[in-house]
Amino acid sequence: MNKYELTDETKVVYGVTLHRIRALTAVGVLAAAGQLGGWVESEKNLEQSGDAWVSGNARVSGDAWVSGNAQVSGDAWVFGDAWVFGDAWVYGNAWVYSDARVYGDAQVYGNAWVYGDARVSGNARVSGNAQVSGDAQVYSNAWVSGDARVYGDAWVYGDAQVSGNARVFGDARVSKTRHYLLIGPVGSEDRTVTICRTRADDTTGHYVQAGCWAGTVDQLAERITTAWPDLSEKKRARYRGEYEAVIALARPRIQRWVK
Repeated sequence: MNKYELTDETKVVYGVTLHRIRALTAVGVLAAAGQLGGWVESEKNLEQSGDAWVSGNARVSGDAWVSGNAQVSGDAWVFGDAWVFGDAWVYGNAWVYSDARVYGDAQVYGNAWVYGDARVSGNARVSGNAQVSGDAQVYSNAWVSGDARVYGDAWVYGDAQVSGNARVFGDARVSKTRHYLLIGPVGSEDRTVTICRTRADDTTGHYVQAGCWAGTVDQLAERITTAWPDLSEKKRARYRGEYEAVIALARPRIQRWVK
């Protein structure tokens, strides 16, 4: 027996017609028989078995799929080829799209985005204005929040918490909160500097990211010796001193990572 039906109530979003759903039977504790739910493009978006549900003003469209005991609620939107399954919950104003997967007991909420081939699983949380994209993975008990960006092949896992304006990318491996360092504002452009642990080919390393520049701490030390050529010596000394302080703080942390 089907658990829901598409009603005649529709709305068009970006040229796509969505249908309000109505429960035909009780859906766990999420919906009683006859209760209206959220919006789907077609029955291919929400499993007819199980306790998965779409509620409120939430939308599921394209080839996106919600199944198991998953929930999509609030003003959330799941679209593209994204999947939300298991006991996962996407809510608030969150978006999950492209080929992203959110599963396990993971939650994506606030204004967070998960997209690309990103995976969010386990008991992980992605919230605030955070974005997880590319081939990144956030899992276990990790939490990505604030304006943080996790992308590339980065992994955030364990009990790690990544927040603020952190940029975690490439081969970053963050399993503890102390596996990255966020400092700012520094320099002439008030940049936030991220220093992050990496792991590739069984070798532990690091990167430093400031604005559009990325390199190692040694490369940063060399760079600041000739930076800001158009500024006065007084200002160059001030900004150089700020970055020297960043480097001095980063080096002991990096040494502990590579032991």
